[in-house]
Amino acid sequence: MKNNSELQKDVQDAIKWEPLLKAAEIGVAVQDGIVTLTGTVDGYFKKKEAEDAAKNVAGVKAVVEKIDVKYCCGLAESDDNEIATEVVNALNRNGQLPNNKIKVKVEKGGVTLEGELQWNYQKEAAKDAVKNLMGVLWVSNNITITPETLDQIEKKDIESALKRNWSIDAKDIMVKASDHKVTLTGTVKSWYQKNEASRIAWKAPGVRMVDNELVVEYNY
Repeated sequence: MKNNSELQKDVQDAIKWEPLLKAAEIGVAVQDGIVTLTGTVDGYFKKKEAEDAAKNVAGVKAVVEKIDVKYCCGLAESDDNEIATEVVNALNRNGQLPNNKIKVKVEKGGVTLEGELQWNYQKEAAKDAVKNLMGVLWVSNNITITPETLDQIEKKDIESALKRNWSIDAKDIMVKASDHKVTLTGTVKSWYQKNEASRIAWKAPGVRMVDNELVVEYNY
């Protein structure tokens, strides 16, 4: 099992391993599996890259992200109108997204996405489409999921899908399905497994919400 210093080094190495983050100055502090990231990067996508890299390290229970986004090399901050235009264009170009279903708000470089979509993968695709755009400082994804099907969620189907996944030990995961909501409880061994369990649950027809209460269990 890792101690705090060993986990800190693993997270630092994971961040340095990402090509986008080689030159980034990101501080890493660790206390009992809780990782705090600090520093400054020149793009929102790099901020998310650092967060994802840390979450995928074995032993990380949670990530506190305090990274700032600031422009370098004399680049001026983009005007909100320019950002809004780029965001709308990026969403319209994405073949996974229906036209005119997403509302966009831009304020001081921050982008808020709202509206209704049928699947969670579309919600994630909308965020992915705009997070790399120049000038974007943060993205708040407030899109809600309204499935086309009115069928009740089949708990056993989600349980079977979890068991089929090679990366998840599903024996310690409990699934509860009520109306159009899925609740996951129990323990997993990594943040990656926790995210993967959510991703699988969201694929079930009729799901409007996934409440992921899984705990990352790792002894120090």
